[in-house]
Amino acid sequence: MEISGSSAIVVGGTGGLGEATVRRLHAAGAKVVVADVADDKGKALESELGVRYVRTDASDEASVNAAIAEAESLGPFRVSVDCHGGPAGGGRLVGKDGSPMELEAFTKTISSYLIWTFNVTRLAAAALARQEPLDEGTRGVIINTASIAAYEGQIGQLPYAAAKGGVVGMTLVAARDLSPLGIRVMGIAPGTINTPAYGKAADQLEAYWGPQVPHPKRMGRSTEYAALVAAIVENDYLNGDVIRLDGALRFPPK
Repeated sequence: MEISGSSAIVVGGTGGLGEATVRRLHAAGAKVVVADVADDKGKALESELGVRYVRTDASDEASVNAAIAEAESLGPFRVSVDCHGGPAGGGRLVGKDGSPMELEAFTKTISSYLIWTFNVTRLAAAALARQEPLDEGTRGVIINTASIAAYEGQIGQLPYAAAKGGVVGMTLVAARDLSPLGIRVMGIAPGTINTPAYGKAADQLEAYWGPQVPHPKRMGRSTEYAALVAAIVENDYLNGDVIRLDGALRFPPK
């Protein structure tokens, strides 16, 4: 599938992974909608690149549909990328004082990283199904963001690991569900990616995580995530799987 001439939404498009993806797809000729809640960053990208910014709450059906409708107005809608962030509640299942983890901390994280991802997935899938098929019946691709925490979550990461594990679990089933419609579903499971969100802590995190990555001995880059998104879009035989992007890192228990 060609990126050029297609329209795309990037949910979380003002964040580190999202902005890099917006830039990569735009440079490849896609008409990109930045779907996020960071108005200043979104409007700055709109002004710089000529992309469209649509304020988008990933939990809200009408909000997500508005971003999709904007993408459809720009050209054939072919690509949905979801890399939105949110609260990552944590803590041990039983604290040092013997108290159980708060249920609210778990449900908030599950809502943000799993339920909202499902919301974007279902609405994007319905819109992609409306598009005219390309060769071999292809209509488009959905790319969601998991995490290597889905496979080896660390102590204190139970809610986040469960949410991202859910994203991994959805991928193959969604791909099978959507295969008659010519829609592919893929996931990316990043390891430690050094993004601008870390601010002043970025150097400290690099010093801690970099040496633990087998090769290359550094944290990942947002541009590497974006490059993988582009490769997935262009390779029609990538479907129903989650690709780790981690330099062979495996999280230790803590």
